[in-house]
Amino acid sequence: MGTPMDAAPEQHDNEDSARGALGSTLRYLREKAGKSLSQLAEETNYDKSYLYRLEAAERISKRPVMEDLDTYYGTGDVLVRLWKLARMEAFVDHYKAFMRLEATANVMHMYTPVIPGLLQTEAYARVLLSMWPQRDEDELEEQVVARIGRQELLHRKPRPTVRAIIDEAALRRSVADPKVWEDQLTHLIFSAAQPSITVQVLPFSAGVVPVPGGSLHLLWQPDGGSVAYLEGSSSGDLLDEPEDILKYRLAYDRIRDVALTPLDSVMFIERILEEHRS
Repeated sequence: MGTPMDAAPEQHDNEDSARGALGSTLRYLREKAGKSLSQLAEETNYDKSYLYRLEAAERISKRPVMEDLDTYYGTGDVLVRLWKLARMEAFVDHYKAFMRLEATANVMHMYTPVIPGLLQTEAYARVLLSMWPQRDEDELEEQVVARIGRQELLHRKPRPTVRAIIDEAALRRSVADPKVWEDQLTHLIFSAAQPSITVQVLPFSAGVVPVPGGSLHLLWQPDGGSVAYLEGSSSGDLLDEPEDILKYRLAYDRIRDVALTPLDSVMFIERILEEHRS
């Protein structure tokens, strides 16, 4: 007798989304093949509950899973192509959820290979955002306003505790306008002087460290809840499973251990500023 999990997943409100389309396609292919979830799990070596959540559009897998299932069903790259659309959709959804959590977090730890948005000047943010292709002036201004508007959370009461570890590479890539870059470095030094903000630099001299492929944010809420957010150039993952949060918290701790101290970091940025002025 089949278990409830062997039945077809219920339809969800996101059935018209890319994630919903992927889930429906996975379910269709399994049923067309005459397989139960239990049989599919046994033949593919993936956990049955995991496969169920994919079909129910509750999770987005990693690409190798879709490649395996494309091979299993003989569907070429159909599932991989649907997965790409679902990932982009999830990136937008996860980023919106991240910003909602960021707005209420009382502790924020971040590692970024670029100067984090919360510590950017308006002029510097405009330069970075203008680099995206096919973005008109109105859209650019909306993006700048949205990014700078996020910084209001740094001034709420009580102020959140923020620790930002910035890769040295971000401090070595100046923008074309010398005044914009000087103001940005000055703003970083000013931010680091605030009691609620700690800035550290991860120097090249630290060598190879276990940094993620993009930015890593760890957020803690007043009720003790926490999340990890990983952001790359075209993907974003919001993780709330305890084992995931612990893994990335330990990774962050290792990065912090080899970063310059807060005092040395400010002195480092001041030296770069002086080099720029000279």
